[in-house]
Amino acid sequence: MSLPHPAAGPTAGAPVCPRHPDRVSYVSCQRCGRPTCPECQRSAAVGVQCVDCVKETASSMPARRTIFGGAVRTGRPVVTLTMMAVCVAAYVLDLVVPNGFIFQTFAYAPFLTESEPWRMVTSAFLHSTNIMHIAFNMYALWILGHALEPAFGRARFLAVYLISALAGSVGVLLLSPIDTAVVGASGAIFGLFGALFVVQKQRGGDLRQIVVLLLINAALGFFIPNIAWQAHLGGLIAGALCTVAIAYAPARNRVLVQWGGMAVVVLLMLGLTLYKLSSFPAFTLS
Repeated sequence: MSLPHPAAGPTAGAPVCPRHPDRVSYVSCQRCGRPTCPECQRSAAVGVQCVDCVKETASSMPARRTIFGGAVRTGRPVVTLTMMAVCVAAYVLDLVVPNGFIFQTFAYAPFLTESEPWRMVTSAFLHSTNIMHIAFNMYALWILGHALEPAFGRARFLAVYLISALAGSVGVLLLSPIDTAVVGASGAIFGLFGALFVVQKQRGGDLRQIVVLLLINAALGFFIPNIAWQAHLGGLIAGALCTVAIAYAPARNRVLVQWGGMAVVVLLMLGLTLYKLSSFPAFTLS
């Protein structure tokens, strides 16, 4: 005589894990009270919680912020390293691509502002063939980026860097002959110097070393040929102005004040550019 075999599966009426219905669990989540199997259990301050409650708690917690409102990131300064990598790649390409194509295509000169305005930024990623030019700028970017990117957050740091690069070209446009060709990240680097000065001032730090370093670098632009002090000045001013908006923004509406302040700096650069273009000789305009 044969008897029917009972169906395999959890014992009738036994608590089962909602995520794994085939598993009996007599351990309950301390938060929601549902059964949770060993795979779905997470240690809590008291007892265990299920994986769903842990995820819900993490999503509801406010993101950690830096002193200036940026998202806290761990690890290496990604934006700094990316800017360095782009500059080094552009330097190598300029060396290996024949006929100076990279320089001719992306370097900036004031007379090209209206027809090819993107050069005002792309020129900041190029450098002369003198290896000391890129070596000094990358070293300065490495030092300043490690100090400022974690404090600002990636987005704000990148904005200050790019606006300072643009302002460096605006400085050349305003103060140099229209056929002056320039390349280099110096405008952006000096913008970071200006940013560090404002941060130190806002935090009550010692400003003497920064002032001395700025004076030395500013003097080099007047005594060493082929250094565009105009780009240094433009980047320095813009970087400082952007950082004033970042560092001194009130807690209320801080994000709006910070990004709005940087937008005002960009609009100022645009206004100065249009003003200067209006004074160019007629043959340089389309």
